[in-house]
Amino acid sequence: MRFLMLMIPKGYDTAKPGTMPDAKAVAAMMKYNDSLQKAGVLLSLDGLHPPSMGARVTFAGGKPKASDGPFTEAKEVIGGFWMIQVKSKEEAVEWASRCPAAETDTIELRQVMEMTDFPADVKEAVSEFPDLARDFDRKAS
Repeated sequence: MRFLMLMIPKGYDTAKPGTMPDAKAVAAMMKYNDSLQKAGVLLSLDGLHPPSMGARVTFAGGKPKASDGPFTEAKEVIGGFWMIQVKSKEEAVEWASRCPAAETDTIELRQVMEMTDFPADVKEAVSEFPDLARDFDRKAS
């Protein structure tokens, strides 16, 4: 099972462009990341710049419209993520619980959909794109 662990740091929704984390926090996080890697569960990870440096594309009325950040209506924003592969949701929760996060941070866990999760009609639609389907299966194994 693959899980996306989403770091939601409180206050990141209003962070100014170029905001960087504290070096001590990064050092602690790197030790945690190293433990994920040594355990063989880490597939990928990245930190994200604040929303003030981002953009959103909305599709109201079927027409794309781009808006630059920050996004005033945002209550929670993603500061970074890990993609892990574990045996269960409980194991994913266990790994998230070990994170050296600040007391105001939240980690949301979301299971990634695997090809086996989809009904036959979706699998049929995917079969029209064999290279993408093969890549999808490789990431799931």
